[in-house]
Formats: sequence, structure tokens, C-alpha cells
Amino acid sequence: MKKLNKGYLPYLMVSPYLLHLLVFTTFPVIFSIVLTFFNWNIISPLEWNGLGNWKHVISDRLFWKSIFNTLRFLAVHIPLQIIIALALAEVLNQKIRFRGFFRAAFFMPVVISGVVVTIMWQQLLGYENGIINRLFVFAGLGKVGWLTDPDIAMISIALMATWKNVGLYVILFLVGLQTVPKQYYDAADLEGASHWQKFTKITIPMINPTIFMVLVLSTLGGFSLFIEPYIMTGGGPMNSTLSAVLYIYKEAFEYYHMGYSATLGLFFALMIVLVIIIQKRFIEKERHD
Repeated sequence: MKKLNKGYLPYLMVSPYLLHLLVFTTFPVIFSIVLTFFNWNIISPLEWNGLGNWKHVISDRLFWKSIFNTLRFLAVHIPLQIIIALALAEVLNQKIRFRGFFRAAFFMPVVISGVVVTIMWQQLLGYENGIINRLFVFAGLGKVGWLTDPDIAMISIALMATWKNVGLYVILFLVGLQTVPKQYYDAADLEGASHWQKFTKITIPMINPTIFMVLVLSTLGGFSLFIEPYIMTGGGPMNSTLSAVLYIYKEAFEYYHMGYSATLGLFFALMIVLVIIIQKRFIEKERHD
């Protein structure tokens, strides 16, 4: 038994995790890379296509439109998410009444199922019978095509996603704010610094690592946009809410272009890595400056 403990027991204890990693992570990644060089519709055998799938990615206008849609979502979602979360965290870090209640209230949407939240907002934003449009009509304003107007639909989804996730980043910023040494603020008070000066000269530089973490998490979350457009609009109207992940999903499970879908997925993953590296270097440059 002692020999077993010293020799094989540690490997035996971690073997379920290693098996899970091998079956559900390593093998799918390797198979996806191999699949980029083949045409395959699940039923028929693999058909060699060389670099055909990669060439198709470059000329696929719908894929680039889905990338543009995703970037449009990020352009609204990330700044809103960071500004609102940081402002709320700054307020909730003060000694205000019902602070615990407000912290719980803002975090509540995070723990609700994304599908449930999406269906709820789909009902609220409906053109004919949505509550928000009814309020607009009651106030003497016209109806808005929150999910039916190609110019507005993606912005509506970005606002909804911000409402859903902002509580998580409020908590992260609260943790970051509480790590700032209080004596820095005391010294600034002695110098007569205003609240804004303390916020910009002390708080922001001190919580730079938290800002970078929130930036990375919200970027990754934005790039993986899928549930909201899939349920609320199906990628419409006129493909204006077709996100990159939704397009990859459709290529795989609606058109059964498995090889091409794997190529899109790998290409998109490389793009995300590139964006994260650029963000990291930008934050580091700002910190050194």
C-alpha cells in the first residue's frame, strides 16, 4: 500500500482530470486543426481540400461582416461596461446607506441564466407588444425597432449585455479599490486634492491591473457573443446582428460545413489572441508613461 501511495496513487488521483482534458480539450483542438484542411459534412468521409478553406475565409464577405458586427458590439459594450462598473464601484465603496443591498442588486443579473435574461429582454424590446415601446407610445413618442431596425438592433443587444454583466465587474473593481492604501488618500487630503484629482491620480493608476483584467474579460465575453443574437434576432435583420460565433455555429450546424467552420473558428481564435496581446501592450505602455 505504501509503495502504491508513493508510486501510482498521485497519478491515479489526477487521472480523471487528465482524461477529461484529453477527451474534451486536447483532442477537439487537434481534430479541429486537422479538419481545416478537409471538407466534411459529418455523414460522408473526409475530403482533402488543402488550403481551400483558408482561401475561402479571406474572400467570405459574410464572415467579415460578422467580424464587423462583433467589433461594433464591442465598441459599445466595453466602454459602457468599464465606465458604469467603475462608477458604481466607486460609489459602493463609500459608506452609504443600504450598501450591501445595492451590491447584491447589481450582481443579481449575473447569476440569472443568460437564456432567461435574453428571453425577458426580447419581450421588453418587442416592436408591437414590447413594454418599452408601449411606454414610448404612452409618452407620445413613436415605436422604435429595437430588434428590427438594422441600425439599432446590435446597439440594443450591447445595452442588454451590459446590464447583464456589469455587476460582475462592479465586484472586481470593488476588490481593486479596497487594495489601494488609505494613507495615499490621507496624504492627498493634506495637499488639498479634490475627489476627482484623487480618483485620476491615485485610484486609476493603482487599479490598473484590475482595469486590464476587466478589459480582457469583457473583450473575451464580447467576442463570444452568441446567445443574445441567436435567440433575439437569429442574426437579423439583414445580418446586422450576425456575430462571428453565430456565423461559425451556422456554418457547422445549419449548413454542415464542418471543415470550413473549423477554419473560421481557428482564424477567429487567432484574431482574439492578437487583440489581447495588443491590449496588454497598450496597458503596459500607459502604466510606464
